[in-house]
Amino acid sequence: MCVVRILERINALIQGYSGIRLCTIEKLLELLNKNIIPVVYEKGSLGASGDLAPLSHMSLPLIGEGMVWSQDFKSMEKAKPSNLILGPKEGLALINGTQFMQAYGLSCLFKSHQILERADLHAALCIDAYDGRKEPFLNYSHVIRPHKGQLDTAKAILEHLSGSEVIDQSKNHVQDPYSFRCVPQVHGASKDAINYVCQVITTEINSVTDNPNVFPDEDLIISGGNFHGQPLAIALDFMAIALAELGNISERRTYQLISGSRGLPAFLVENPGLNSGFMIPQYTAASIVSENKQLCTPASVDSIVSSN
Repeated sequence: MCVVRILERINALIQGYSGIRLCTIEKLLELLNKNIIPVVYEKGSLGASGDLAPLSHMSLPLIGEGMVWSQDFKSMEKAKPSNLILGPKEGLALINGTQFMQAYGLSCLFKSHQILERADLHAALCIDAYDGRKEPFLNYSHVIRPHKGQLDTAKAILEHLSGSEVIDQSKNHVQDPYSFRCVPQVHGASKDAINYVCQVITTEINSVTDNPNVFPDEDLIISGGNFHGQPLAIALDFMAIALAELGNISERRTYQLISGSRGLPAFLVENPGLNSGFMIPQYTAASIVSENKQLCTPASVDSIVSSN
């Protein structure tokens, strides 16, 4: 993730509004080209003045200070001496920005797309195992409420179920529990949320986020607030909520599968009793769902006074 942070910082600096010399940016590139990865600690950013503490650790090796990872990433070692002497504004240009938040958000975003794909596949498997109906996934209901995520999810579920003999057999039940028939609506809303987060992070990665901003053609220096991480903070809270909801509905499907209905044996074992079958995996899932509810409580609404 530190490599991503360096790349994102370079991308912001080369836009020409940070008052930094080309030779200093080239030193950042040298870290990447020589696979010199600074040690950046997880904690320390308030998010409101840029990622000052993490980006300071990222930039220290440029002046021969701080720690870097060994080649095998198993230990840390002191950075090698450097002949770079920072000029006016350059220290602040290196450490004032949102690249730590960006890199963390980008890492979460990549994982979220994998989770979304697995969530649809899990739902399709559960629908088949529970002798579910396919009508809730037909296009008719979704084109009259055409959220993109909902449309995409309904299509994906039908594709996963294609060729199943179970889904096409006649049913005795009229409808399925919400956790089955509402998959397009729930998964779809999470997909739309993740797409929004993707747009925010893409914009942020290609932005100048330090302060003050230098506009040489206008002979102007503006002390603004582009270092503030609120756009990312709200988006990342949104992502956490969206992913927690995928876990929530997934656990409800698991609960239905072990409940002994629709002709399935209790706990999905032949002789329930001494053999508790899949009881404990459902306990574990319920525990994680509860933990997720706490973890996705919005952090962006919390703040604390720092310095003066």
